[in-house]
Amino acid sequence: MSAFRTPFARLLQQASSRSTQSRCLHTFRTRPSPFRQNIRGSRFQGANQYRRNASSFGGKAKALFWEYPVSVSLASIAIIFGAFTVVYANYVYQNYIIAAFHKYPEPVAVKLRRALYYTNQDLQPKEALKYYRQALQVAEEIGMDPFSDEIMGVKIQVAAMLENIQQFTKAIQVLEILRRDSLQWIEQLGGLEQNKHKRTRVLQKCVAISIKLGELYSQPVIYNRDVAEARLAWAVETILRERQRRDTLKVNEEEEGAWLSDSEIGAAMETLAHTYESRDQHHLATPLFLQALSLHGASTCHSVILMNNLATSLAQQSPRAAKAAQEYAQSQTLSAPEDAPPRPPVTRETMLENAQTWAQKAIDVAAGIKPPARDEECDMGCAVALHNLGEFAEMRGDVAEARRKYGEAVSLAKALGFAEGVENGEARLKELKAKA
Repeated sequence: MSAFRTPFARLLQQASSRSTQSRCLHTFRTRPSPFRQNIRGSRFQGANQYRRNASSFGGKAKALFWEYPVSVSLASIAIIFGAFTVVYANYVYQNYIIAAFHKYPEPVAVKLRRALYYTNQDLQPKEALKYYRQALQVAEEIGMDPFSDEIMGVKIQVAAMLENIQQFTKAIQVLEILRRDSLQWIEQLGGLEQNKHKRTRVLQKCVAISIKLGELYSQPVIYNRDVAEARLAWAVETILRERQRRDTLKVNEEEEGAWLSDSEIGAAMETLAHTYESRDQHHLATPLFLQALSLHGASTCHSVILMNNLATSLAQQSPRAAKAAQEYAQSQTLSAPEDAPPRPPVTRETMLENAQTWAQKAIDVAAGIKPPARDEECDMGCAVALHNLGEFAEMRGDVAEARRKYGEAVSLAKALGFAEGVENGEARLKELKAKA
């Protein structure tokens, strides 16, 4: 093996043997390994290169900004806005598109998402109806309850879409079929013990559908006032009949579910009252407005509107119709005590006085409501009440008082930006001036 040693190897061996004899180990000068030098050098070189690149990027970005400040700012805003839009779109999709259909089986939810897209995003009624129909078909095939909130909600959504595209007749057809089937189910199966909760829920839906049908039948395109009145009257009668049944039987809401609230009942009565008003049947509208006011409460901004409606309805009644309505109301209540003072005779003057009292009360109630409870209804109600007081004064022949109230109504309407109030008030003032 010695024959194959290189001169450099022999030199190393000789140096090693001599050094061990003449020197201690710690006296040798250590030289760094070339391998370590390379690593250390590459590290410093990479760090320096990174610093130079970072410095170069920051410098170039800064230079670019100083050279094109507007363009760079707009580009940065666009990038940030784009990133925010992506994140927000994903949030909306997960929380409103996906979560909105979490109660539906996935095969039904898939169809409903497509229907919702063609309803709200890209309005294509034919495509939307196709997917709504497919969703209902799939729901029937997999055995979903046709009278569940989910399936009834889909059908109501179909009617709402048809209403939005002015297809009132088709919307009415959808709601009439749903109402008919629901009432049939209530009649056949609603009395069963296990269906008590479901009966309450389906009956509430029938009431809401009937009120909506009353509104649709009142549309100028349809304008079937008789059917509209019939649907609304049925809704109000059903509400009161069910409430009376529950009070008489002392129904436990945990067993049958909660019935409609006072404000919901009042809203139904108010809708029917407006229908009677449109037919100049103010003697029928007046008790409904009064009942709605008693249910809604007399310390809210909406009560101001109800008081105005009540005042207007009282002022437009004929004494004969008002007397008949009063007698009917008395027959439906307990008889008055013997020592009670006699009711004043119903005359035109007494009706105007009552109307004026309610209009003034509307102003007083609105004045007592402070923010945040006070809203636009209070302000608008005050303007309307002042106008009504002007009309009532004009009916009594008090032109000076009428002119003063009209002027106050116009001033308030201008301050509120209530264009219709300004127009009506100024028209009445011009007419009074022409008569003078």
